[in-house]
Amino acid sequence: MARDGSLHCELEKSKDKDENGNQVTTIKCHGELVSNTAGEIKELVRPLIPLGGRIIIDLGDVKHLDSAGLGALVGLKASAIKQGPCRLELANMTPGVLELLRITHLTQMFSS
Repeated sequence: MARDGSLHCELEKSKDKDENGNQVTTIKCHGELVSNTAGEIKELVRPLIPLGGRIIIDLGDVKHLDSAGLGALVGLKASAIKQGPCRLELANMTPGVLELLRITHLTQMFSS
């Protein structure tokens, strides 16, 4: 599949709360989370953080992740930690994403 540098994200709010009573919002990402698309994920997730609850970023269909995309995820995670009531998680990480987290020593940051 040719890389085209595009990213599409779907936001889905669960009707049910999780086991801790948190609202669960899942963001399913499709495409490439790279320098020219990193702003899209930040614009989508940043307003959700002050609302609290649990935000799951599903990376199962992310074909490519570069340093800018990783930086966007780290920034969002740091914002969620700083603001308190929000728990941001990554889900369905591909082997490539897991390897990138491992070599950048960020695995611990994104483990629940």
